Order: sequence, then C-alpha cells, then structure tokens
Amino acid sequence: MNANDIGEISAWLTTQGLKGTDEMDIVNGFCQRARAVGMRLDRGLALIDTLHPVYEGRAFQWDSKEPVRGAFEYGPTNEGVSAENWERSAFFHLRENNESEIRRRIGFGDPIDFFGLDTLVAAGHQDFIAMIHRFAQDSHIGDMDCFYSQWTTMDAGGFRDDDIAALRQLVPVLALAIKSGSLTRISRTIAEVYLGEDAAKQVLEGRISRGKAERISAVLWFSDLQNYTRISDNLAPDEIIPFLNDYADAVISSIHEAGGNVLKLIGDGTLAIFKAEEREDACARALVAEKSLREKLKGLNQRRMLEGRPVTEVYLGLHIGDVFYGNIGSSDRLDFTVIGPAVNEVSRIASMCRFIDRSVIMSSQFVAAAPPPRGSEVVSIGRYALRGVKRAQELFTLLPLDVVD
Repeated sequence: MNANDIGEISAWLTTQGLKGTDEMDIVNGFCQRARAVGMRLDRGLALIDTLHPVYEGRAFQWDSKEPVRGAFEYGPTNEGVSAENWERSAFFHLRENNESEIRRRIGFGDPIDFFGLDTLVAAGHQDFIAMIHRFAQDSHIGDMDCFYSQWTTMDAGGFRDDDIAALRQLVPVLALAIKSGSLTRISRTIAEVYLGEDAAKQVLEGRISRGKAERISAVLWFSDLQNYTRISDNLAPDEIIPFLNDYADAVISSIHEAGGNVLKLIGDGTLAIFKAEEREDACARALVAEKSLREKLKGLNQRRMLEGRPVTEVYLGLHIGDVFYGNIGSSDRLDFTVIGPAVNEVSRIASMCRFIDRSVIMSSQFVAAAPPPRGSEVVSIGRYALRGVKRAQELFTLLPLDVVD
C-alpha cells in the first residue's frame, strides 16, 4: 500500500462520513479497499459506545472469509460475564494503561493473554493489533469517549511494517467517519426517547422555532394509574420507580404498537395522540391500543402478584378534537406538545373513571367517529359536567359483549 492508496482511501472515508453513510457500510468499504490494494487484512472489528436506554454501544465486524454482516448492539459491560470478558480484553488494557496501541504476533509465540485471542489462533490468524482513538473531553456524549478497533491477518508472515503504518494513518479517519454517523444516531435516539417518534422527526427536520405549530385533528389519549397515590405512599422508595416503569411500559408499548405517539409522561399519567387522514382510522388504532393494554395488564398483574408486589389498573380517557401541535415555551426551553381545549377535556374525561368506576371513558365525539369496537359494546353512562369545561358532555364506556348480553 503506497501513499496514493492511503490518500484515496482517506478521501473515500471522508466522503462517506460527510454523506452520513451507514457505519457498517463504511467499515465494510474500508476493509475491502484496504485489502484490494494489498493490505494483509483478514478481520476487522470496530466498537463505539453510544447513548441509548438499552444498549451501551455498537460493534461492526468484517471478515474476508464470511458474508458481510450487519452492525450489532452490545449491552452493559459492567456486570456478569460481560464484565469479565471486557476486563480481559485488549481494549480494557489500553484504557487502563493509557496506551493507544498493542500488538500480539499470536502465530509467532507472543502471549495469548487477551480475551478472544485463543479463538483467533484456532481460526488460523497470525497477527493481531488493537487500537484506541480517544475523543476530547468536551466532545464526549454519554460513554462515547473513544473509538476501539482491532485488526488481524492470517498471512503466514503476519502484518508487514507498511500494513501497520497504513492502519495508523487510516484508522483515525475511519474513527471520524464512524463518530459522525454515531452522533447522528444518538441525536435521533435522544429525540425519539424524550419527544416521541413523530415529534422527534419534526424537530430533527428543523421545526424548532418557538411558536411554530400546526393545527391538526387527532385522537387524544390520557391515562393514569388507579390508586397511584395510595400505592406510592405505602411503597418503599426503591420500589416506586420499578412500579411506574412496569405500568408505563405496558401503556407506551400498546400505544406505539398501534401507531400512536406518546407526547408526555406526567407522573403516572400519559398523554398521547393518534394522527390519521381519516378520523375513523385514528379512533380504530386507539381502540386497538386500549385492547392490547388490557391484555398486557393481565399478564403484568399476574407476574407482580406472584412476586408479592402491588398491582393496579389503568384509567383511560379517549377524545377527539382539533389541537395545536408544535413548540411551546421560552427561547431556550421548548416543549413539543399539543395544546387546546380538547387536551384539557381528555384529562377531565380520564379523571371521571375513578368517580364512576370505569376503566375507560370516551367522549361522544370519539364514539361518533369510531368504528364499532371488536368484542365490546359502547354504552352511554350519562351526561356529566367536567371541571373546567363549560358544557356538560355525554360520556361512554366499553363493556364486553357477554356482560351486555
């Protein structure tokens, strides 16, 4: 590999990073190009930590003798077997000793002292080099503070000096291209986790100006937990968050699976919307989410009762109306949400559940737009004056058909 080859590969990596090419495609392209111009490269592995509620990071592996693989996420490396493997790795050694590179000529008698080297030897690899490229302190996001990579060859002579020299020049450029894609991925993840998928998409597309909102017609979902105050008063402090997480997972997953968007978590409450070109479709998806939620609550409550933990049910209000959907707040603290009288009304509808002992209550507007629910009958429960709402409203609930009969 000569200086011209290195320059061309560097230029290609730069272009891919600027284009936002998928990280796995960048790793594949880099390895294939390096091998094509003579580098004795048979396997490459790159890792970069991320900021994600489940995964610690992403890994990208290329092998000259295997089909191209996709990237894979890895979980926490600070517990159990994962922690043991991590602490035996070459990467851990580099971090702990503040080194940037380590080599083992595993086919020529060097010690097999890092995790995975025995597997590489058994597969016929002769030479191994691991590298770490650190990011500046003020550019860290979460645990994403460096780029790890390791490279091996099965060539009988191992890596040549010019192979090592080329890796030292090219891997920092590869690291920069991967970091670029990872930062974009992190931005999207943070936005979706805290704003919801639809709101995140709009913010990332540039809708970030204060007061920028659109008028939409949407189905509104507001739910909270039955007897939450009493239950939380009697729970040990370290049990409150797991309790909320269990029920929030059931609510949020049901909404997302039916195509809804969660906008706010307010203590034990959840505000969500279902958007659709046709009102009937949005109502139908909200009813699907409600049915799915009840099924999930059965399984969740059975599990928690077996564990000796408190259980509850979810009160739900469903409404439909025109709302403003967009950015509200100050110049330096915005919330992407919905506002309008219908938002206040749906929370008041949900609050009626505890007074008339129903798990779901729907407005007359929702019932008028909704298709007939499967397996249930819509039953009027009378007219009620909702707090903060001028006119009394007729409200409805769902009853199983066998109860109606």
